Amino acid sequence: MTCPLCANPDAHDFARAHGRLYFRCPGCFLTFLHPDERLDASAERARYETHDNDPSDAGYRAFLRRLADPLMARLTPGMEGLDYGSGPGPTLSLILREHGFETTDYDPFFAPDPAPLQRTWDFVTCSETAEHFFEPGRDFATLSGLVRRPGWLGVMTRLLDYDDAFPSWWYVRDPTHVSFYRAETLEWIAARHGWGLERPREDVALFSRR
Repeated sequence: MTCPLCANPDAHDFARAHGRLYFRCPGCFLTFLHPDERLDASAERARYETHDNDPSDAGYRAFLRRLADPLMARLTPGMEGLDYGSGPGPTLSLILREHGFETTDYDPFFAPDPAPLQRTWDFVTCSETAEHFFEPGRDFATLSGLVRRPGWLGVMTRLLDYDDAFPSWWYVRDPTHVSFYRAETLEWIAARHGWGLERPREDVALFSRR
């Protein structure tokens, strides 16, 4: 199986979980779902529509601030950004705007206007989105092209730390979660695109372009 991140042709069977087959890449250490087992677009959207992403929910806001706070600490006033994969209830962009950082939403299902993808930004956020990438190599290349120099890409996703626990890991239960990253995977992504990498929290990666 060919890795959808680094294109290594030698990805191998890794595990079965919830009746689905996952592969592991020996090059970038991405773990990914067999392409034949991905949901189709209508089923994928239906799953996202069940998410209760309420901008007025204090708990949800606190969760998103795991990414927003360390990112904002590195931004300067007047910077403009894009929330890539904003979902059915855009909230991260709202938090950033409340703190003076104008932020536009993009989502292939819920905010599909391609105009924001035709320019560059001072920062791009990608919160709980990278695990949904069918083709993470293509998506990270897109993200790289959206960030101007100097700029930041903030990614929040749970990392796969313990291989033995994968079949019972709660994060793999969601059938729309198809790509799982290790710390080594983030390092590969940073090296591939010439980014600096900081890990202010275990599930937050801040990629920098100087």
